Amino acid sequence: MAKEKFEEALEKLEEIVKRMEGGEMSLEESLKAFEEGIRLSRLCAKRLDEADRRVEILLKQEGEIVTQPFAGDERETE
Repeated sequence: MAKEKFEEALEKLEEIVKRMEGGEMSLEESLKAFEEGIRLSRLCAKRLDEADRRVEILLKQEGEIVTQPFAGDERETE
């Protein structure tokens, strides 16, 4: 299977959530959707962890990780 993109996996996960919240699925359909949702959730978490590690590597300066807030991040300015 080709490497699934984060955005595609997240979109599929959101669709599963909408379908399950609709309450029109049978128990078997719900279980299958839940299993797929768990798989997609883990894939998204893995991709986010990979991206986080890449950002840390890019910010590494002289052997130390220098963290900097993203522009427009209001939580850091309080």
